Amino acid sequence: MVAKIKTGRSILGAINYNEHKVRLGKAELILSQGYLKEPFDLSFSDKVNRLTDLTKRNERTQVNTLHVSLNFAVGENLDKWTLQQIADEYMEGLGFGKQPYLVYQHYDAGHPHLHLVSTNIKPDGERISFHLLANKASEQSRKKVELNFGLVKAEDQGKPQQNFNSLSLEQVTYGKSDTKRAITNVVNEVLRTYKFTSIPEFNAVLNRFNVTADRGSKESRMYEKNGLVYWALDGKGGKIGVPIKASSIYGKPTLKALEGRFALNEVLRKSLREQLKQTVDDLLSKPIDKIEFQLKLKAQNIEAIFRHSEDGRLYGISFVDHNAKVVFNGSDIGKNYSANSLSQIFAQSEASIKPGHSADLSGSNQLPDNSGITGNNNFNNSNLIIEALYQEEKQDMAAIGRLQQRKRKKKRRGHSL
Repeated sequence: MVAKIKTGRSILGAINYNEHKVRLGKAELILSQGYLKEPFDLSFSDKVNRLTDLTKRNERTQVNTLHVSLNFAVGENLDKWTLQQIADEYMEGLGFGKQPYLVYQHYDAGHPHLHLVSTNIKPDGERISFHLLANKASEQSRKKVELNFGLVKAEDQGKPQQNFNSLSLEQVTYGKSDTKRAITNVVNEVLRTYKFTSIPEFNAVLNRFNVTADRGSKESRMYEKNGLVYWALDGKGGKIGVPIKASSIYGKPTLKALEGRFALNEVLRKSLREQLKQTVDDLLSKPIDKIEFQLKLKAQNIEAIFRHSEDGRLYGISFVDHNAKVVFNGSDIGKNYSANSLSQIFAQSEASIKPGHSADLSGSNQLPDNSGITGNNNFNNSNLIIEALYQEEKQDMAAIGRLQQRKRKKKRRGHSL
């Protein structure tokens, strides 16, 4: 559990923030400790006046508002009663157990979390000091709550991710759990942590968790109306089940909302481009084929996702850096990193490999599990191996076929004389 404390000068502002989320359907008041009414019976004035009445008893204290968020790990599906107990125990350890406070459960992120609002002015007008509150009292209380309720520790949540599969997200398995909830968790967590600037780049990450964002075909009414749905994917990358409307997901990740995120991410990812470019340059500084290129990037926790047309032509490439949490199309890094340029580089490298010698795969005999897979264009590992090992044979067979065809034409011309 991660606890974040904010202090301020406005009870009204803190409550307004949470009530706005309630009106949008993104939050719910689940506990009103120290109030005379149940949460569902409280009016907006009841919520504000109970706390502001206390602040009036010590008008010399300007910073009189406590706003805490308690954040739980993805996958910790805690019921409302348990969340109420956690809030009570945390506030008790914080030294606010006897203060009135409001507890809101929020649904606008990929992980469960609470917001708590209170004041540090006691009924007798005395002030509870905010000094070292976050660093001492909160840390002690947080650790006690984690132990008593068996929660994922804050230290474990904060550890750097060494591999994208270690994200606290699970791949969506259709039929195993509630599909809408599973998709919501994935979409919101990817939105929160990764920087991408288009739907294909967004899908480059979502697909890893068996989810895809879909605008429909360009001729469809949904595309025309700027609609967006999310699908669960099966093990082969095909859509399965019933699509979930973006507007029905917590946080409402609609196309309009995503476009705002795209513009922001365009700025935020600029500083990360050069680092990825240098990594790719290091690999391209010597002959390398497509498979080896993917493997060596994967060893650095970077995915190179190739997009192929139905006839097998490489027409696009995306790089997903799971260390920096950023996605780039090859052409966004530079002209020399586009699908067309890389195709030429790989072709030249494969031609330079002597017969009987294979590319150095750095001791690995496994291909990246994303090889050639994105959206609905599925090229499995076997296809890639065959393509790499028998490319020359296919070219020879094609040449023989053309020669035979020319011979048949000559024979036909001879009979016509």
